[in-house]
Amino acid sequence: MSAFSLTAQSALFKTKFGKLSENAYNSANPILGTIKKDYQFVGEDYKAAVPTFFSGGVGSGQLPTANPASAVKATLVAKRVYATTEIEREALKASSSDEGAFVEAMKWNVQKTVESWNRNASRIMFGDGTGALGTISANATGTAANPVIIITDATWVEGHWEENDYVNVGTDASVFRIDEVIPSTRTVELTRLSGSLDLTSSGASAIVYMQNSKDNDPIGLKGICDAVPGDTRYGVAVARRFQSTQIAAGGSGISTDIMNELVSKIMFKSGKAPKLLVTSYLQMRKIKNFLEDQKVYQIDPRASELKGKVSWSGIEYLANGSKLAIIEDRMCPDDRMYALNTDFITAYHRPDFGWFDDDGTVFLRLANSDAYGARYGGYYQNYIIPSFQGVVTGLAK
Repeated sequence: MSAFSLTAQSALFKTKFGKLSENAYNSANPILGTIKKDYQFVGEDYKAAVPTFFSGGVGSGQLPTANPASAVKATLVAKRVYATTEIEREALKASSSDEGAFVEAMKWNVQKTVESWNRNASRIMFGDGTGALGTISANATGTAANPVIIITDATWVEGHWEENDYVNVGTDASVFRIDEVIPSTRTVELTRLSGSLDLTSSGASAIVYMQNSKDNDPIGLKGICDAVPGDTRYGVAVARRFQSTQIAAGGSGISTDIMNELVSKIMFKSGKAPKLLVTSYLQMRKIKNFLEDQKVYQIDPRASELKGKVSWSGIEYLANGSKLAIIEDRMCPDDRMYALNTDFITAYHRPDFGWFDDDGTVFLRLANSDAYGARYGGYYQNYIIPSFQGVVTGLAK
């Protein structure tokens, strides 16, 4: 004779759904909250005049020859950046109350879609506009259908790689899904979902891109701060007055001397001090070790229309008489530090950025499917005036 038990009579028991656990991943995007945003980008492109030289016509002894000040005209072209989601109608109905699921499916999808768009926008802000995630070091192991790739140390940024993202390799249209990321060895396991590209025979030195993003990202900090004479940015030739301050650390460790040099050179060039020093979690740990007595500094979001505020903790650092916040960002490469004046960084958006609701609703029924789809995003370009920004590259890891 057996006793009444949870196992034997399991059909009589209900499932109790508790509160959803906190995210098991870092979804913070500190830089996006500090830059300026403009939502009136209309017309084919956006043009901005940037004064780059003093007026001539000065001298002593007799009237000098006049030579008026000059400016360059920067041209911004909007890029399309999206996040999409789909949800089956049955899942909507099954999750309509706490009795049926941990979360309401529609609210969950809305939240996670915006969160992922912001994550991608943060990656873009630290990128060069090419959409590149990293370069494969050698032909893949595994199989053509399930290749295993290793990313070069020089191009590895852990924040670029997330399970379930879809990627392309080189110019090929084949689509791969990221199944597993092993940061300690810079290893990424993929599944080929479409196409015929075989990375076991053609993977060496190939560049991996976020899906459909090759050369389609807005410009980011790397693209602006790494530019040298001979390059053009926003249609303007990079030159002394339209170039970031660049310091090559050559493998040396982060130090107050390097940070002071970076800030000092930016102030000398532009007459204005940067507002932020941004680096990786690795470099931030080193900075905390030699700035142990510095206090916490709160960075408030710039957008005035926000109903609530979320601040980011960092270190307050005094350089050349100016107080700067030092913060870390998971999208920043481990060997870099940026000095940013966020007064001269603006994301110019086309109007109606956000959820696509031109048909009167966000979720639209999908053709030939018992499901709904929604799109979030818009069309924008980052305008980063290089003269007010700076970068240190080649820091010891």
